[in-house]
Amino acid sequence: MRYSVFVTVVVFFLAVSGQSLASPERAPNLASVQAAAAEVGKEGLLFGKHADRPVPVASITKLMTALVVVESGQDMDEWLTFEERHVEAAANAWSRIRVGSQLRRRDVLRIALMSSENFAAYTLARVYPGGFDGFVAAMNAKAKALGMLQTRFVDPTGLSTDNVSTAADLVILARAALKHPEIREASTTGYYRAEFRKPRYSLSFGNTNALVHRDSWGVSLSKTGYLTEAGRCLVMVSEMNGTPVITVLLDSLGTRSPMGDAGRIKRWLATGQPGSVASAAKRYAQEKNAVLMAAEAKQSRATTASSQ
Repeated sequence: MRYSVFVTVVVFFLAVSGQSLASPERAPNLASVQAAAAEVGKEGLLFGKHADRPVPVASITKLMTALVVVESGQDMDEWLTFEERHVEAAANAWSRIRVGSQLRRRDVLRIALMSSENFAAYTLARVYPGGFDGFVAAMNAKAKALGMLQTRFVDPTGLSTDNVSTAADLVILARAALKHPEIREASTTGYYRAEFRKPRYSLSFGNTNALVHRDSWGVSLSKTGYLTEAGRCLVMVSEMNGTPVITVLLDSLGTRSPMGDAGRIKRWLATGQPGSVASAAKRYAQEKNAVLMAAEAKQSRATTASSQ
């Protein structure tokens, strides 16, 4: 069975070489069901794959969490207390962090981004001036202000499948996050040992994106995400042929599939070659896309019927 993949490609030129990078007939083959890529300094997309389809984004959410925290003007050196959740998490939110212990806000932000620590993201929201609900409202207000019109958040961690966005909207979010050195540095920290107090103890954290450890990628912004419903996700800004490129990859099968897709995009930009995807990952993407397209068609019919 053939499944349609709608890909929009913007042909562009690298200033360093003047080479035409791609044509619509040779868009990259990707394992991700939804995707988008864009140059940091230019408007529009280099290409999109179902880039306007709203889907769960899992812990990619934490980029917006970080943006709200950094732009709130709160003291980044303030010690925050990790308290029990006031509401049960929508998914498994187990953490090694001890309830009642404290960590400085800048380090809470760091482990929320680099290691996708859910208790850290929750705590950042809980201590916001408007509390948890005020924080979520600020996330949605920021999304609207940025023009992320198909984005909605209900929690700061991404554990809820009701946190939805599109690949195109997440390109906008990446551009906004990239303006803040605190987010760039925290999200790309390779390893970090956090020093807690009350009681005093330490925990080591590692980055969930293996590409931050590779100098050849020049990663300046990174966030991974995963839920069963969202698949494997990655938002990253990295150097591709001397140009900083935003890559958004949503919903792929394997743990390393987003990184493989990033590599395929990088080669495509350099050579115009679309690359190939492992059969299992390709089949997953085809089947998932078929389900989503059927749901979209059903929703379209329902909307049409209700308007008649």
